[in-house]
Amino acid sequence: MGLAARASELSGLKANMAALPLATADLCDSNADLIIKTDLRVLQPVFRIYGKRKTFAGPVVTLKTFEDNILLREFIKGKGHGRVLVVDGGGSMRCAVMGGNLTKVAQKNGWAGVVINGCIRDVDEINECDFGVRALNSNPIKPNKKGVGEKHVPVTIAGTIIKDGEWLYADSDGILVSRSELTV
Repeated sequence: MGLAARASELSGLKANMAALPLATADLCDSNADLIIKTDLRVLQPVFRIYGKRKTFAGPVVTLKTFEDNILLREFIKGKGHGRVLVVDGGGSMRCAVMGGNLTKVAQKNGWAGVVINGCIRDVDEINECDFGVRALNSNPIKPNKKGVGEKHVPVTIAGTIIKDGEWLYADSDGILVSRSELTV
């Protein structure tokens, strides 16, 4: 293999590694000072992991709604640009606010992942998608369709206030929220 080919291969490998989200444990270890200052927060471990993508990260977009998914649908139909949609569904366990169809749309439109303080449905379908979803649980009942809720407002999920533009990191160890993008 020539020197130019080897350099190209290493450059491609470096780009692929840069695209991988960072491990939450490593981020906590490397940014302990930010945890003390509360610029880096750890969500309480109440979420279940759904979808094939177990690790995801990106800038946050927030939505507050209760047992309704019209506004969630509007967000998901737009381009995600690698962002994470954080939905405060009030912790409701009475119905799902996202299912398999919306998960497929979110994946297609470039969202990095979705965190829902509430329920999802179509679990088997979601688990076949190359997409990251965190939710409290599943419920087969469909949501209301009234369009009630607020976009781009601070939300409180799992004991943590989350705002638009912050960064979210999720993996099998947990979920972190940071005021800015992190490095190890």
